[in-house]
Amino acid sequence: METTNKLKDINEVLEFLYQEFPQCFKQKDGIKPLKVGIFKDIAERIEGSEKVSKTQVRQALRKYTSNWRYLEAVTKSEFRIDLDGNQGEKVEQEHIDHAQKALEESRAKMAKRKKAQRPRNDSDTKSYKKKSGQFAKNGDKTAKVNNKVKVKLGQALVNATITEVNKDDVHVELVTGMQVKTKADSLYIV
Repeated sequence: METTNKLKDINEVLEFLYQEFPQCFKQKDGIKPLKVGIFKDIAERIEGSEKVSKTQVRQALRKYTSNWRYLEAVTKSEFRIDLDGNQGEKVEQEHIDHAQKALEESRAKMAKRKKAQRPRNDSDTKSYKKKSGQFAKNGDKTAKVNNKVKVKLGQALVNATITEVNKDDVHVELVTGMQVKTKADSLYIV
């Protein structure tokens, strides 16, 4: 049985393109718009290669050409380049408009995603430090065996069940089955 040395990850395929065609594919600085139909040229040059398939190259090209740096290059450059870095045809206005639209949509989507992850106001950012929850105290009647509680582990609250109460210490069993001995002030009544 033969083993193939095909690259498995799209990023590895991109790395292959950076190495094989350094005048054409750039990672950061010097990115220029690619010639229309460059896939055919790449396919001809890698014909018979055991490292990459045409499908992988197509996927890598899609990733490369949807990168923000590439889209910015399309909007700012006047000419396209071929695999050897030679100047090709002029970038058409239709392609510039498409790149600007794709760039705006992508940035808007990213901003929306970041906004959704961002806390609503500054007071919410450190909510784990607030004492707003109800604590299970030693003398408190709610700190009983088999009560459902949340345990503060680091900055996260984890569901647990009280298994034993001793003076200042409380033994709980986490939902994962792990037994933890903790102080009563790190428990929140559910």
